[in-house]
Amino acid sequence: MVATGTPDRRLSSEIFANYATVDVAKNGKRIPVSVSALENAKITDRCQSVPVHFPVLGTSTMTLKAGGSGAAVKAKNLYIDMTDLQAKSGTFNNVDIGVATGSITKGQVNPKDHVDPDGYAQQADSIEIIDAHQRVWATSAGTFELAGLHMNIAAGRHDCF
Repeated sequence: MVATGTPDRRLSSEIFANYATVDVAKNGKRIPVSVSALENAKITDRCQSVPVHFPVLGTSTMTLKAGGSGAAVKAKNLYIDMTDLQAKSGTFNNVDIGVATGSITKGQVNPKDHVDPDGYAQQADSIEIIDAHQRVWATSAGTFELAGLHMNIAAGRHDCF
């Protein structure tokens, strides 16, 4: 598991929940993460970069870009496991902050996550985040429609941010 940099020009969703859990890397390292659970997400100008070190060759960067030119990326049941989020602005509609994870009624906990039902969570009817920059450890979705998809790998560091 490698952290990725993902800036998104606009990230919005109907139905949102956020809670804490721990991701476990293949080597057993435990990474505390904040999970954003988005039921019907739309993302414009998505860029995801993952630096990968190859013995002898050095570092290369895998990059995924999509959702440019006005065609949004769409995702259903999107879960973003992150350690950092910075944005120009964020709007949360009908937000509940300090809900017990086991009492989430807007959105859902990823069935693969092991969470404390009494742990801290928040939820909202909808969100809109502008110019999001995230440090992400894992992403999963029921459906991920990537309009204008471009994936490549190139020698060197080519971080999205």
